[in-house]
Amino acid sequence: MTQSEGRSERSPGRKDADEEPREFLKYTFYKVRPEWRRLPADARKKQKAEFASLLHDLEDGVTLRCYSLQGIRADVDFMIWAIDPNVETFRDMARRISSTELGSYLDTTYAYLAASKRSQYIGGHVHPGQDGATKPAPIGSRYLFVYPFTKKREWYAIPFDRRQEIMRDHIRIGHRYPGVKIHTAYSFGLDDQEVVLSFEADQPLDFLDLVMELRSSEASRFTEKETPIFTCILSEPESMLDALGS
Repeated sequence: MTQSEGRSERSPGRKDADEEPREFLKYTFYKVRPEWRRLPADARKKQKAEFASLLHDLEDGVTLRCYSLQGIRADVDFMIWAIDPNVETFRDMARRISSTELGSYLDTTYAYLAASKRSQYIGGHVHPGQDGATKPAPIGSRYLFVYPFTKKREWYAIPFDRRQEIMRDHIRIGHRYPGVKIHTAYSFGLDDQEVVLSFEADQPLDFLDLVMELRSSEASRFTEKETPIFTCILSEPESMLDALGS
């Protein structure tokens, strides 16, 4: 047995005495290969049923949400958002998904890994829908908007008190859109981006207006990259797969 195999399933990591449990988040985007749609209809139906059954099985042990992007982006058909305290859960999920018949026709076009962490700029000041929790809790809004985010290095050279002041203005703008809930997860050292941002909302135009207003904030000047961005429609596994075609 290797040292890794002998460890407890959950890595303890560094934890302050008053720190809440933290979780890993994985956003995985899939595209179905064209040859799948050339299969007989009964074969596609069988494969979708097998895949949906697997997703329901996964829901028993993992916080999992399914989203359709069919007709929204050319390079993605659907997305699976998974949350779990053990990062290796996502490896097992990927193995089980690729082992299905439909899985052999899927390409992973994008995938983002991050972890929850209480924001250093918010402290204990948290409003409903405002980021700040270390245990992400999807609220089930109709739409989810997801994008990777990285700041310019100059941002980190600014004294912390000044950065906090800049972020307070950023947060103040967010408070004007109570119908939009933000989930901020951190990727430093885990993935290519620094942060993965996702926003739940029932009205896409609320999110559009929020993003437009945030462009005028001082914090926006320090953005290095915040693309690609994904508009995702919450779906049950069956309806997500039916959107691929009968």
